[in-house]
Amino acid sequence: MELTFFGAAGEVTGSCTRVHADGVTFLVDCGMFQGGRGAGRRNLEALDFDLGGIDFVLLTHAHIDHSGLVPRLAALGYRGPIHATEATIRLLEVMLLDSAHIQEKEAERAARDSHRKRRKRLRAAPMLYTVAQAQQSLALLRPVRYDEDLSPHPKVRCHFREAGHILGSAIIEVMVDDGPAGRSRHLVFSGDLGQPDRPVLRDPATVTRADVLCVESTYGNRSHRPLADTEAELAAALHETLERRGGNVVIPAFAVGRTQELIFFLAALVRAGRAPPLQVVVDSPMATEVTGVTMNFDALWDQPTRDLLAWMHSHRDRFRLRFVADVEASMALNSHRAGLVIISASGMCDAGRIRYHLKYNIGRSECSVVICGFQAAGTLGRRLVDGARQVTLFGERIAVRARIHTIGGLSAHADREALLAWLASFEAPPRRTFVVHGEAGASAALREAMSQRLGWTAIDIPQRGERYRLD
Repeated sequence: MELTFFGAAGEVTGSCTRVHADGVTFLVDCGMFQGGRGAGRRNLEALDFDLGGIDFVLLTHAHIDHSGLVPRLAALGYRGPIHATEATIRLLEVMLLDSAHIQEKEAERAARDSHRKRRKRLRAAPMLYTVAQAQQSLALLRPVRYDEDLSPHPKVRCHFREAGHILGSAIIEVMVDDGPAGRSRHLVFSGDLGQPDRPVLRDPATVTRADVLCVESTYGNRSHRPLADTEAELAAALHETLERRGGNVVIPAFAVGRTQELIFFLAALVRAGRAPPLQVVVDSPMATEVTGVTMNFDALWDQPTRDLLAWMHSHRDRFRLRFVADVEASMALNSHRAGLVIISASGMCDAGRIRYHLKYNIGRSECSVVICGFQAAGTLGRRLVDGARQVTLFGERIAVRARIHTIGGLSAHADREALLAWLASFEAPPRRTFVVHGEAGASAALREAMSQRLGWTAIDIPQRGERYRLD
């Protein structure tokens, strides 16, 4: 058996692992690289291997860094099944079309700029895929239910377990018959694991055994702030900005998972009397659609979230929630100088409407920007977290005068302690463990903690393109 890591190896984005065993080859995730100037080139080169030998694909969840190259996979000729939970498929129907739409618009803009500047010899970077190709790729998706048997190949059996990360996210257990003796290998792919006791979703499922484990390490070198501290810091930011300084609170948030969690989190603060009555505006067409999908999958929620939704319906005077879809309504928000909580995408501030809201608020000392998710190296969000005093938005240099609050306790990723607690549930160490989906320091720190605290020894940190033969 061989495992090849094409992405999320030594970095956070681009998740894609190929498993080759006796008579069967499949991919786990097919994600897009995000952040940094080289991402576009790496995405174009990412699937430069034999796609004809791929029997099927398994997706852990819908985030673009795990699913964003599915349309390109199909555009390059792949026609096999792609298995994911039903909720993931519903989210992909929104996210992949949005991703393709953004690429088409960026290609049009690049072509206009090239023509205007008469730089005819400079060709715009080719698109990864079109909206039509993304639409075609959706036909390859096959729904899987949590905890039920799936046999995507005569030699393979799978189970999708709750990962607690975003709606539909899964830990995938794979049993592969490898070799002429019919020996079975038990592989576990954690995908992205959620932090226990978070709003909306159930906690990650426990897994007790594996021969081979691939575990994420996004926050493998740090612990999130306690939830009580996170609540206190966010409540203080809301009070100070909205009531004392008279500004707006701008929150960059991933459209999938984070936005929905934030809505419930803010409502819970108001219900508890820890925040003033709020006017919350969600300015993201995708987040609006995803919230609708989330409402249709309430069977996947935890009970406190169901109770909170009932409170929200009966207290609209204290928690006013509005979704903005059209561009005109989005632009109108920029005339509001105070009193709004604006949640907008993208979560790392590198694209989308959030950049406009930052342009009109980040230079104002009475406003606040709340960063509540992982910010990859090379992104605008990361520069803000690192204390940038000036940023460039739409070609304009703007001094950062707004207060920047980094609230790590809201992360949808498990922190170091939660990862180690999940790993401690294994009855015995896997024969081989691969630490993936983390920057170098985070992955190394998690490997050291696994070795010292759990006594595990056979732990590797793969780099992009590395192949491992498992004997």
